[in-house]
This record gives sequence, structure tokens and C-alpha cells, in this order.
Amino acid sequence: MLLDGHEPILPDTDATGLRWRAATAGDLRNWADLIARTAAVEHPVWYEKHGDLVHVLESGKNDPRTHTLLGLDEGGTARAYGRITKNPDGDKANAMGCVDPDWQHRGIGSAVLAWQEALTRLRFAADAAAGYVAAPPRLRIRTEEQHGHQWALFTARGYGIVRWFNEMHRPLSGPAPEARLDTGLELRTFEPAFHELARLAHNDAFRDHWGSEPRDEESWRFTLEEPTARPDLSAVVLDAATGEVAGYQLASFDPDAAADRGFKEGYTELLGVRRGYRGRGIAQALLADAFRRFSGAGMDVASLDVDSANPTGALKLYVGMGYQAVNRSMTWEKML
Repeated sequence: MLLDGHEPILPDTDATGLRWRAATAGDLRNWADLIARTAAVEHPVWYEKHGDLVHVLESGKNDPRTHTLLGLDEGGTARAYGRITKNPDGDKANAMGCVDPDWQHRGIGSAVLAWQEALTRLRFAADAAAGYVAAPPRLRIRTEEQHGHQWALFTARGYGIVRWFNEMHRPLSGPAPEARLDTGLELRTFEPAFHELARLAHNDAFRDHWGSEPRDEESWRFTLEEPTARPDLSAVVLDAATGEVAGYQLASFDPDAAADRGFKEGYTELLGVRRGYRGRGIAQALLADAFRRFSGAGMDVASLDVDSANPTGALKLYVGMGYQAVNRSMTWEKML
């Protein structure tokens, strides 16, 4: 989406020592290398890979010509990047980015954040002009508790923490718990025939989750085509009477994270149960099935992230299934 000819002012080249422009397909390797280089020092639980960046450039809702930013040194090596995403009818924008560890503490992170804030204001204005419901511009950024340097930057620029999340692990050394489904409910391995049914189930399941917005076909496709996605480790629960997906568990495995962290984890990217099916043990059955799939694939632990204030009681569910919190992350927000 272009912004009616308006673009935020790029960071100053003289002040930052970098040349700034939007990312293109020709930057993919350079861009991915920057993120991996940063991750090798900062050790985040997750970071964007080449395939994720391909999706960024394919987005029909967040035009990469205006919604991405790369900072290149004199030799053309990417040293910083930023981007924002927003649904046209959404009430928030989300930002991502990083600065090469060798180029930090030079004001570059502040310059990228200032660009993201300016772009967020323009995007909200453009969406309102296009007929979507006007909303005050709001920018959110997710970080991990371990990254103290980001705390300092966001606090200095007026951001506050609005939500905490727990990364939780469950060892797979023991047997998976038994979890039976009601008559008429059937557990099946995730496959293409269930893609759209699972999207509809997701949008229903997450209607009451903080910060969640409905996923359209494009964003759902990006979810399913995430580079680390493992449909063979994923499953759905079908209602035999209606044919609809009552619940689903979408899993991933990241070999790079395994090498960095020293253990293999089967990660539950998304777990959801339609509102009308809650209280019937579907989530427990999906998790027990995931434990068996992960263990059979040679994983050491099952892992996931959960909103610490989740209204559906998910934290209690996961603790009851043997998960324990190991790390925390947070969402920062600033009204612009």
C-alpha cells in the first residue's frame, strides 16, 4: 500500500553513516545476513529468516516500497533495518527491526524508531482517507526481557509495557498424558484440505484475545508457509457432524535455534479452540498429541508462548500439562 505520495523522512546519512532506502528482492541475502549476525550476538528465541523476508516483500497490505527500511554502509553491507505492518482496518501498527551489533550505540536505533513512528502516523492517515475507521496512531513493538539495551531506547522515547508473555517449556523425556476426545470429535494431522477451515477456526478462537486481529487469506498463507513450519507435527480436531475444525495446533521446528540453544524444541506456534467447543478437553488432546509427535521427531522439549493475562485460562492449562515458564517477553506501546 502506497501512502498517497507521502513518505516519512529517511534517517540522516551524515548523522548515521549509512545510506537509507527501502528493501528489494536483491537485498534478501544481505538483509537476512544482518538479522542472523545480530541474532548470533543477542540470542533471541526467534528471528526472521530468508523466507520470512520474502513474505515481507510479497505483502499486499504493507507495500515494501514504503514500509521497509535498510541502512547500508559504504560497501553496501546492511547494518540496520526497520519495518512496520498494519491491517487497513486495524487499530495498531507493529514494528520490527535491528541494528548490527558493531554499529550499535551510534543513535541508529533511535533513527530507525523515529522513521517507524513517522511512517505509522502516515499509514493511519492513509487508511482513514481510504474510508477505514479512523483511529489514533498506535505503535507496538515486541522484545525479550533479556535485551536491556532495547528497554533503554523505548523508555527514553516514551514507550510503556502493556503486556507480558511467558515462554514455556515441557520436557519430553516422559510419556505424554492421556487425553480423550468426546464422541464425534476426531484428531487429524494438519494437511492442505484443512487450511481454510483452520483459518476460520483461528479467527473465531482468537476473537477475545488481546491484540489479535482476524487473519485474511494472505496473512494465513504467510503463517502456513513460515520457513520453520512443520505440518507433520501439527493437527486439527474435526467435528464429524459439521465438518468444521473445532481446534488446531500448528507447530514449527527451527534447526538454527536448536544449534544456538543446545536442545531441540517442538514449538506450538498457534493453539486455538473455537468458542463453542471450549471445555471439552480439545486443547489438552491437541497438546498431548503434539508431545507424541515432537518426541517421535527427536525433540527434547515442547515449547510455546502465552499471554500472561490470557482470558481463556491458557496459562493454567499449560501449567497443568507440565509446562514451566523459562523466559519472558513484553509488548511496548506508544500512542502517537
